[in-house]
Amino acid sequence: MIDSAGLAAFVQKYYIDPIIYDTSYNPVDTITWAIILGLAIIGLLKLLGRLNILMDERLLLSTLPYIFAGSSLRVVEDANLALAPWRYLLITPLIFFLVFFITAAFLIISRKIWGEKFHAKYAAIGFLWTGCNLAVLSTVGLQNPWVIAAVFLLGTALAGGILFCGQHLSALSLPALKFLDERFNQMIIYAHMLDASSTYIGVDWFSYYEKHVVPTFFINLVGTAAIMFPIKLLVLLPVLYLIDKSIQEPSLRNLTRLALITLGLAPAVRNTLRLALGV
Repeated sequence: MIDSAGLAAFVQKYYIDPIIYDTSYNPVDTITWAIILGLAIIGLLKLLGRLNILMDERLLLSTLPYIFAGSSLRVVEDANLALAPWRYLLITPLIFFLVFFITAAFLIISRKIWGEKFHAKYAAIGFLWTGCNLAVLSTVGLQNPWVIAAVFLLGTALAGGILFCGQHLSALSLPALKFLDERFNQMIIYAHMLDASSTYIGVDWFSYYEKHVVPTFFINLVGTAAIMFPIKLLVLLPVLYLIDKSIQEPSLRNLTRLALITLGLAPAVRNTLRLALGV
């Protein structure tokens, strides 16, 4: 049986220290945050229902600016522009909760003020927040501005090639790939190819390191972060297929898609900004 001292040491080692020292993830906290993400999706869906807010395609698109806001806010901590203890709120996973609650607050406020026509104003607030973060980061100065173009071009080329091949295979002989015609599934593929591109450039070209447990294992196994491209596809394609086939409720399907976009786009933006700023 684990006593209180043992439990405290366990929590300190696997949850608190990785936040305080901003170190790599471990199997324990990785599984924990994955479970919390699943519960958060269910909880958010119920909250939206109570507030009579439909999780439709408009709301999904209007929430995308908050991904940029959260990612750029994370880089504020990377650039050492925030001091303790406030900086701990900007370290993963605490920043996820911070951005979640701020985004939810802006969503509720926008809905109450502008009624059914809140989407554009809600999105504008997210862009304004992003702009404020970028203004703070501008004090650091760009060290490697070419990285932004490199990540964008590599991610765009790969995503475009994957979607082009998938759609043609779907039309010819593999109708199971028909889900690649859906624009939000295309956005998910694109977001994760940008993430893989930023990881590849950061690890292989700048000697950065991957923090997540599973990607680290495969990168160390093959000796290059280029392995992230096939790994992303091996995971994403079956998941997207199952979402389209298994989740019939539109709000839950859109919210799940938003979560997948966030899991790709958020680290892609953060990684790219860090590399460009040289932090």
